[in-house]
Amino acid sequence: MEPQTFQSLLEILKSKTEQVKLGGGPKRIAKEHEKGKLTARERIQYLIDQDSDFLEIGAFAADGMYEEEGGCPSAGVVTGIAHVQGRMVVIVANDATVKAGAWFPMTAKKNLRAQEVAMENRLPIIYLVDSAGVFLPMQNEIFPDKEHFGRQFRNNAKMSAMGIVQVAAIMGSCVAGGAYLPIMSDEAMIVDKTGSIFLAGSYLVKAAIGETVDNETLGGATTHCEISGVTDNKYDSDQDCLDAIRNIFDKIGAEPKAGFDRKEPKEPGISGDQLLDVFPMERVKPYDMLEVIKGLVDEGEIDEYKKEYGKTLICGTARIDGWAVGIVANQRKIVKTASGEMQMGGVIYSDSADKAARFIMNCNQRKIPLVFLQDVSGFMVGSKAEHGGIIKDGAKMVNAMANSVVPKFTIILGNSYGAGNYAMCGKAYDPRLIYSWPTAQMAVMSGASAAKTLLQIKVASLKKKGQEISEEDEKELLDEISNKYKEELSPYYAASRLWVDGVIDPRETRKVISTGIEAANHAPISERFNVGVIQT
Repeated sequence: MEPQTFQSLLEILKSKTEQVKLGGGPKRIAKEHEKGKLTARERIQYLIDQDSDFLEIGAFAADGMYEEEGGCPSAGVVTGIAHVQGRMVVIVANDATVKAGAWFPMTAKKNLRAQEVAMENRLPIIYLVDSAGVFLPMQNEIFPDKEHFGRQFRNNAKMSAMGIVQVAAIMGSCVAGGAYLPIMSDEAMIVDKTGSIFLAGSYLVKAAIGETVDNETLGGATTHCEISGVTDNKYDSDQDCLDAIRNIFDKIGAEPKAGFDRKEPKEPGISGDQLLDVFPMERVKPYDMLEVIKGLVDEGEIDEYKKEYGKTLICGTARIDGWAVGIVANQRKIVKTASGEMQMGGVIYSDSADKAARFIMNCNQRKIPLVFLQDVSGFMVGSKAEHGGIIKDGAKMVNAMANSVVPKFTIILGNSYGAGNYAMCGKAYDPRLIYSWPTAQMAVMSGASAAKTLLQIKVASLKKKGQEISEEDEKELLDEISNKYKEELSPYYAASRLWVDGVIDPRETRKVISTGIEAANHAPISERFNVGVIQT
């Protein structure tokens, strides 16, 4: 098999992205156009400012999932951050080309993630509603729990109380419980003839109470704008409705900022193409993370903290697209301590955990956002590390990172294994944004270690049942286990489940972090940094 190149990985990323953007496919897109409707992505493109990028969140959600149901590209909803009339906003747009915009379990998770981004960063949110409601065959996985469908309406209420602007447009179906989302927003508009909203459609009304009524009379734009008062205004087309949303955002007052420091952006120290060259494709090959950092920070400059101590973690302040940041990055080359000990790259030792904990506290003290660059195998193991208190030092780092009040951003470049994922601000630790490079691998341990461990368990289990295992059988079992584990290591596997917000071309990293800090700057820090009992 040919070894993969960075270029081949980027080709896969490009191809998968293009596929995802087609939603339910060209035929479904044509059907929406026949109805006089724009697709979800066309609506977003029309709505946002011409010079605005759209930072998509969750593009690969549900990738490879629900295949027995015909698949659910992008979980049937498009979400992300952009500018409307110069104001940064979160946008959530149901994709009616995918199962009529029905909600699968991952749709709920993605919708809640978009609301979380709006709440954490105090960004206004725009809902472009076009959904048939819960996907009934899977209702037991989406209906009642805390992370399920109903949580979005709780978030509507909470965001309203927080003073976060919410604007909704009903641009297609909006049924059952889903009807509450636009109506719990500050303003609900509806497109005439194509938009409809009701708790129960005409078929269900007939079945439940015997009334015969068509959907337009039941819950069309005229009904709700002129009779019920449920919606505020109706519009002749998607474009008119989206223009009206732009007019709302043209007149919104300014909010206080967090005050993160920004200067004139400068180019990075090396070009994007050089960045790809300094990051090795072979996952076991050592490299100098400082060379990678040069391609991410302005002018390639970083002021290192405790440069000669705890060298397997690089800590330092720099600027990314002008924004001041504190960087915590795994050093992947083998380093030598002053006492002569050789330390493996990508592993967190007691001294590096101790250094990182202190650095994270300093960044909180100075109101500097944190950026974690992950290529981590985990914490050091063995009697020397255990006797030296590695768990205590690791806990100290996790404590400082988990309690941080400055915004955190995580980029997974390569490995992201076990407790290393946690200490380096994995998804469980509330990074404002978390993205992977196509080279990323995320799991409880490396593929080789996991496969051998799982094989030992499997062989022991078979032997207990009296089965003899030949060397050939053992190799076959190892291959089977390795292949399954390899699939689960993929960054797309992580992205499909929203363990990360997406998979990006490394050359987009600066833009992602800059957009994230700009978003975070809308939310003044109100909490005091407090680590509680520190593990000394």
